[in-house]
Amino acid sequence: MIGIMLAALSGLVWGVGDFAGGKASQRADALLVVVLSKAASLPLLALYLLVMPAAVQPRTLAWGAAAGLLGVLGMFVFYRALAGGAMAIVAPVSAVTTALLPVAFGLASGERPGALALTGAACAIAAIGLVSAAGGPTGRVTGRLVGLALLSGAAFGLFFTCLSRAGDEAGGQAGLWPIAGAQLAALALGAPLVVRRLRAGAPRPAGAPLRWLVLAGTLDMSANALYLLAVGRGDLSIIGPVASLYPVSTVLLAMLVDRERMRPLQLAGLGLAATALVLVAS
Repeated sequence: MIGIMLAALSGLVWGVGDFAGGKASQRADALLVVVLSKAASLPLLALYLLVMPAAVQPRTLAWGAAAGLLGVLGMFVFYRALAGGAMAIVAPVSAVTTALLPVAFGLASGERPGALALTGAACAIAAIGLVSAAGGPTGRVTGRLVGLALLSGAAFGLFFTCLSRAGDEAGGQAGLWPIAGAQLAALALGAPLVVRRLRAGAPRPAGAPLRWLVLAGTLDMSANALYLLAVGRGDLSIIGPVASLYPVSTVLLAMLVDRERMRPLQLAGLGLAATALVLVAS
């Protein structure tokens, strides 16, 4: 039960972080937002490591680094897919793929959750697709765009899976060091790209975009930590889909803050998400 609560909380925090990152990206280069938000999270990560001291284990750092690289790759590919304009196809395909992979890996590794929990996981996956649905496609749907959406979803799903492997080793022994590995690996990959983008004349984020990206970075890293704690206390096949419900809080914030109107499909997705949480917690 604690694992489910931590997973749901991580999804909530991830969704708020995504909203903050989206606000920053409206007035700043998306690549700069992604990478600089990672850098902005390092002071808080250092505080977390001090509060939850643990021995550094190379294996958990390695799993964390793999997760960090996959997460950054997923973001880059996802933004590239969204640039094609067919958001109504790209977002749900990527989100559902993200949720499906942890379920597949968990079941393949021998997890056998109960029927109600599995039904809840299936409802969560369906809810993710519905909540992520935007309006009608604004661009032509091509095989390349669908492929990019699948690739980004696979990268995000493997991010969840790698962190869960780190969590298997980290449960009480390596603390949050896998998150440190993830953040540092993401920065190592993204920093050269940022330098190149700045040399090409991209403006440095300042003012409101800078504040939004700092908030996005700290929330994203905190959600990673909550997820790592969750997978140490539950089955990946259940924790993964619950944590992947992050589009719910993003959509709700867009409705409350930006006054965006929700479509009937998204409202149905919210109801299905609530049903999923009830079932997996039963």
